[in-house]
Amino acid sequence: MTELGIIEGYFGNPWNWDARASVMRLLAPRGYSFFIYAPKANAFLRRRWREPHPDAEVQELMTFAQACRAAGVRFGVGLSPYEAYLSFDDATRAALGAKLAQLDALGIDDLAILFDDMRGDIADLAARQADMMHFVAARTRASRIIFCPTYYSDDPVLDRAFGKRPANYLEQLGAALDPAINVFWTGEEVCAREYSVGHLSRIADQLRRKVFLWDNYPVNDGTRMSQHLHLRGFTGRPAAIGQWLSAHAVNPALQPLLSCIPALTLAASYAAGNDYAYRAAFRAAAREVAGEPLATMLDEDILALQDVGLFRLGERRKTLRARYAAVDHPAAREVVAWLDDVYAITDEAVKTQ
Repeated sequence: MTELGIIEGYFGNPWNWDARASVMRLLAPRGYSFFIYAPKANAFLRRRWREPHPDAEVQELMTFAQACRAAGVRFGVGLSPYEAYLSFDDATRAALGAKLAQLDALGIDDLAILFDDMRGDIADLAARQADMMHFVAARTRASRIIFCPTYYSDDPVLDRAFGKRPANYLEQLGAALDPAINVFWTGEEVCAREYSVGHLSRIADQLRRKVFLWDNYPVNDGTRMSQHLHLRGFTGRPAAIGQWLSAHAVNPALQPLLSCIPALTLAASYAAGNDYAYRAAFRAAAREVAGEPLATMLDEDILALQDVGLFRLGERRKTLRARYAAVDHPAAREVVAWLDDVYAITDEAVKTQ
């Protein structure tokens, strides 16, 4: 079975540590074997990466790392050294080395270096980033290193946001990067509707290695997507793609427990192969996560929760709130919080995190 895990890589308010532990323990018996901590809101992993993590956060990270090890789950951290490749001078190298030492002290198994959400219209971008990755590889004790390119998808939205990608960027990365370094890829789109063997094999040829898939479902960050709960079972991920993946990472939704419903269906898809049925998988996962009758309620309301969205619910919003507020279950409380706009994200939050 393809190695499955969580990459906590969303914008917006991060989960709390109890939620992370609950998600990790729920998914571990179902084949999820790694958890990478990389919420966009953690400034010490992004805009303020040169500063050391506060002592209280270090303790929380160490406690969670220990919980992961106890459950047989690899623990990782995603670091975004913001545009450091623009001037990788002695001061930047010293700051990066110090940050890596602090992360090593946590006992991380996986280290992800993330160059997404950064300017990329630089002719020698691949060479600069490969140089940084080799610097990192020589200074970390993590047993697995994963690199996220600035252009991590074929999606032209990245060129509009971060400048036109250099010609042959992926081919240059594939040639320059140590083969031991994994590479994240989200697919033909940033939020891919489906993955095909043809697409993934082409990317593997360009990168000279299998893809470490960063799957942007059921993530629901951003102004538009935060108006929807992504609950349905995974589709468009046939088990056959596994042969072209080094691992499959799920970027979860802002609602930690509800995220486990689609996450469980992905494990079911790989296990069942051609016999996978996404509706039946959803019902089974909802029962496991939420129990009855809440699972039945989610099934009955999935059109309103996932497709209609908050902006268009109208008066039904009050009805749904009363319906789920009457259920004493943490998954129901996540639905109520969503209906109360607790998870709403603004464009400003996305730009500044």
